[in-house]
Amino acid sequence: MYTLYSMQRSGNCYKVRLALAQLRIPHRLIEIDVLKGENRTPEFRARNPSGRVPLLEVAAGRWLPESNAILWYIAGGTPLAPEDRFERAEALRWMFFEQNSMEPSIGAAYFWLTLVRGGRDLKMHEIESWTESGYATLGVMEEHLEQNRFFAADRYTIADIALYAYTHIAERADFDLAGYPAIRAWLKRVAAQPRHVKMERAAAALEVAE
Repeated sequence: MYTLYSMQRSGNCYKVRLALAQLRIPHRLIEIDVLKGENRTPEFRARNPSGRVPLLEVAAGRWLPESNAILWYIAGGTPLAPEDRFERAEALRWMFFEQNSMEPSIGAAYFWLTLVRGGRDLKMHEIESWTESGYATLGVMEEHLEQNRFFAADRYTIADIALYAYTHIAERADFDLAGYPAIRAWLKRVAAQPRHVKMERAAAALEVAE
């Protein structure tokens, strides 16, 4: 059975917990609080030198980091991971976009403005940059969703899971989604998918018995 090292309030970790729940994959869930430095212990760094979560133990002593890599690993062979060559590349395109555009802006703003005590003061000079690039990211997504129900393969896939994680909590980081009706409609479609779990409840809901 898989073991997932995860932080409840991390968008990157939520991606994996959501996919595990929707695929009904049994796993153990171990909470790692990066705000308390639990990811920087010698024991954890021996498993993942970058010291980041999520981290998935796929077999004894075999570790897989990076949220989107984990999504591809656990979703392989399921409808969540497209097998058609173009559709697979399309999903990868949006997952690269999520890591290169969304996580450094909306993801960073969420972490520092909502999770770190005093983070708004510590990062006051970065907020304007996060805001500008975050709204640019949302603009690209809105334009795509005006013509498409989902991001790849004309159906719900791990590309949607990857983008949903930080988009659905963007307003907590001061991003106003009122002007993005296509994104708001897509958020509702994602939340309506079978076996969807909320970020706040995922820790309890996603630990599946063998």
